[in-house]
Amino acid sequence: MEFLIVTGLSGAGKTRAMRALEDIDFYCVDNIPPLLISTFYNLCQKAIDGHMNKVAVVTDIRGGNVFDSLFEALEVLQRERKKYEILFLDARDDVLIRRFKESRRKHPLAEIYLGSVTMAIKLERDILMSVRERADYIIDTSFLSVAQLKERISGIFLGDSNFALMVNCLSFGFKYGMPTEADLVFDVRCLPNPYYVDELKNFTGFDDNVREYVLKWEQTKGFINKVISLIDYTLPLYKDEGKSQLVIATGCTGGKHRSVVLTQLLYEHLLNSHKRVSVHHRDISKD
Repeated sequence: MEFLIVTGLSGAGKTRAMRALEDIDFYCVDNIPPLLISTFYNLCQKAIDGHMNKVAVVTDIRGGNVFDSLFEALEVLQRERKKYEILFLDARDDVLIRRFKESRRKHPLAEIYLGSVTMAIKLERDILMSVRERADYIIDTSFLSVAQLKERISGIFLGDSNFALMVNCLSFGFKYGMPTEADLVFDVRCLPNPYYVDELKNFTGFDDNVREYVLKWEQTKGFINKVISLIDYTLPLYKDEGKSQLVIATGCTGGKHRSVVLTQLLYEHLLNSHKRVSVHHRDISKD
C-alpha cells in the first residue's frame, strides 16, 4: 500500500494537493488527528476491494496541540514497519499573507497574536521545521498555478515505482527569489546572456535561436560537461542514501533564457539516461 502523509503551511495548497491526488486515484482523508494515523493505516490494509492501495491523509496545525503528536505517530509506523512518505507543501511568507487576504480566511494561529497573520506564519513555520526536514517530497507552491501543482504531483506519484529517486529539474530567475525546495542550485548568470542581443531578448530558451546562442560558447560547453558529470556521479549516492526526491534548480537573472536552455538540456540527458525525471520552468512567462 502506498501511504502518503500530506502536511505543510496553512495556505500553501494542501487542499488543492489533495484534489490532485484524488484525480490520480488516491483515497484521501483531510485533517486527521496524528494519533489516529496508525489506526487508519490498519483499516486501509484490511480493505479487500483494492480501493485502498493508494492512500493520502492530511494532518496539520488545525489540530492545535494535537499536531504535536505527529512524531509519536510516525515512530509507531516505523516500529510496526509500515511504509509511508511525507509530502510537505510550502510557500513564501509574502505569498501566504496575500492568499489569506484574498480569501479572507483566518490563519489557525492568528488569535495567538491578536490577528497578526505575519506572526502566525512565523510561528507555524517554526513548529513545522522538524517535519519539513523529514519530508520525502517538498513542493513550494509560491509560483505554481493549480494546473502546475497538479502536474508536479502527477509527475511525482504516477512514476514507475521501480525508480526510487524522482528528479525535478527546475529553472528560475534570481530576480524573483530562490526556490526554497531546491536541493542543488546552479547559477548560470556567469554565461553569455541572450537578453542583451536585441533580436533574442523577446524569445525564450525554448526557441532555437536562443538555444543556439547559449550553447555556442566554450564556457557554456565546459559548464554543461562539469554539471552533468557531477549529477551523474551524485544521483546514485542520493539514491543509496534513501532520498526520494531531488530538486535541481538552475537560475539566471530572469528565468527565461539561459536557465531554461540548461534545465531542458539536463532534463533531456536524465530522460535519455532512463531516470525518473520531471521539468518545470517557474519564471519563463514573467516579464
